[in-house]
Amino acid sequence: MADAAAGPAPVSREEFLRHVLGLAGDRRVIVAIAGSPGSGKSTLADWLVEELDARRPGAAAVLPMDGFHFDDLVLNARGHRPRKGAPHTFDTGGLAATLARLAADDGAEVAVPVFDRAIEIARAGARIIGPAIRTVVVEGNYLLLDDPAWAPLRRHFDLTAMLEVPEEILRRRLTERWLGFGYDPEALETKLSGNDLPNMRTVLANSVRPDLRIA
Repeated sequence: MADAAAGPAPVSREEFLRHVLGLAGDRRVIVAIAGSPGSGKSTLADWLVEELDARRPGAAAVLPMDGFHFDDLVLNARGHRPRKGAPHTFDTGGLAATLARLAADDGAEVAVPVFDRAIEIARAGARIIGPAIRTVVVEGNYLLLDDPAWAPLRRHFDLTAMLEVPEEILRRRLTERWLGFGYDPEALETKLSGNDLPNMRTVLANSVRPDLRIA
């Protein structure tokens, strides 16, 4: 059983930034931000990149895990479409290969996919991470999952962080998210109970201990 809850005391996002800045140098570093659905990973990752860019413009970029969703054609063929967003619905091999290319830091551009939430599809090659990028901030639910399909990712991370948000706040945020996409109450409850909440509990119960916990 993983134990993400134990370990060092939580830090603020400003303290997290100081840890990331401590890694800065000529060598490219990869920072992972994990957390449950609705925990604010994307917001934190974007903030971190803005702060890093303020100090060294154009030297940081975000790599969202969501870009590695399997396409609906694959999920439908496998009968996995209702669980889209669960750990088994991602191309972990593709993400691992991308991380390896980024970690190689060989001067080449790396094209990465970005998930378009408006159409629920990942767009291939939607973002370029060029050789000037010294800090790559990877964000996603399962980056620290204690699972054979996900564990190989961790060898590429120089620093890992887990966002900790109480379950009741996560549920409220997820409810607001899907209401914003026009879900009616019945569809909303199916989405939450059948997918989002199980995924949230998977992250909370089965992630390995991060370097830093962010409250």
